[in-house]
Amino acid sequence: MYQLDDLLHLMARLRDPQYGCPWDLKQSYASIVPHTIEEAYEVADAIERGDFAHLPGELGDLLFQVVYYSQLAREEGRFAFAEVVDGITRKLLRRHPHVFPDGDLYGAPDAARLEEAAVKQRWEELKVEERAEKAAAPEQLSLLDDVPQALPALSRAAKLQKRAAQVGFDWPEALPVVDKVREELDEVLEAMSENDPEAITEELGDLLFVVTNLARHLKVDPEAALRAANGKFEQRFRFIEQALRTAGRAIEDCALEDLDALWGEAKKMEKRDRPSAC
Repeated sequence: MYQLDDLLHLMARLRDPQYGCPWDLKQSYASIVPHTIEEAYEVADAIERGDFAHLPGELGDLLFQVVYYSQLAREEGRFAFAEVVDGITRKLLRRHPHVFPDGDLYGAPDAARLEEAAVKQRWEELKVEERAEKAAAPEQLSLLDDVPQALPALSRAAKLQKRAAQVGFDWPEALPVVDKVREELDEVLEAMSENDPEAITEELGDLLFVVTNLARHLKVDPEAALRAANGKFEQRFRFIEQALRTAGRAIEDCALEDLDALWGEAKKMEKRDRPSAC
């Protein structure tokens, strides 16, 4: 069975200036980023679908992205894969003093077990310390400094809100957020009534932002919730398409009322297929 060193060797061969792959030789950090994002989502998709037979392959594709960046960096004399491994190991040792109290990876596992709340609090404190160490000018340090710009917008909104909540800038519970959702929806309607495209865009953004906040208060991952809604829409729409194919009808020729009726049938089928609680 091939090992990690074999994968690193393969990557180096792909990037060999004389004998490597022309496509791989053309790549840069920036050109690989879209593939990295796609591979991360494919891992998430396999997990959400319970497709564990294909999960090792998806994880391998994601691992290859890390190997690729490391190879580019090694060629430029910046760092090597070993430094990536060393860095993450050191960071996780530092962030888990309740598991490695003396900072020794191979020390005896005899630390006292902490409650989850205490572990989470210490984890956040350590991350704050790490952010302060990274800051060139600590006096200008923001809690939001290292929230990645490239995150999907819903995920980034939730992360920004979570950071702000750490210092008390947050609603105390979900119900006031529901009121804010209604307020933002009213502002969307007002912008629509004025037929102001710029205002509509801004108010819709505010509405999405506060809906994300509601999801956070309800302990729902907004990105995962929207992916599930996308999947539900896709399944129902495919049902409509198949029903019309069976009936020998073109979807373009159907009235909206007919399509809506088939949508209702798709929803009923979902309820029938849903396992009942025992």
